[in-house]
Amino acid sequence: MKEISEFHTVRGYQLLEQNKKLLTSSMEDYLEMIYRNSLIEGYMRINTLSELLNVAASSATKMVQKLNSLGLIDYKKYGIISLTEDGKELGKFLLERHNIIESFLKNLGVKENILIETELIEHYVSVSTLQKISTFNKFLELNPDIMEKYKKFSQNSMS
Repeated sequence: MKEISEFHTVRGYQLLEQNKKLLTSSMEDYLEMIYRNSLIEGYMRINTLSELLNVAASSATKMVQKLNSLGLIDYKKYGIISLTEDGKELGKFLLERHNIIESFLKNLGVKENILIETELIEHYVSVSTLQKISTFNKFLELNPDIMEKYKKFSQNSMS
C-alpha cells in the first residue's frame, strides 16, 4: 500500500478555507496538476498542462490567468508557470487530499474507475472528514490483520 505522508499543516487548511469561495473544482484540478508536474520538472508549461488535463491550450491559458490573479501561480504570457508559496502549500494539500481519498477507496476494495471516483469525492469532502479518513487509512496500514478480516468479510458478503 502506498504510504501516506503526515497530514497537511495548519497553513494548508487555512489556505483551503481562505480559497474555498474562490476556487472551483476545476481550479483545484489545475492547481493540483501544476503542483504534481512541478514536483517532477520544477515548472509547468501551458501545452503540457493542457495535454495532462485533456483540455484546449486556450482553456488552460484562461484558467492559469485566473490562478495567477489569485496569487497562487506566477505566469507570464507564453512563459513558464510556477507556483507561489501559497500555491505550493495549497497544491500540496490538494495532492494529499487526492491520495488520501484514493487510498481509502483502495482499502474499500474499489477497483474500477478509481480515479474518477476519487475526483468525484475529493472536491466535496470536508477537512474534518478528510482527517478522519486519513486516520482510518493509517489505522488499517498499522493493523493489517483487520484489513485481512475486512477483505474476507467483503468477499463473503459479495457471494
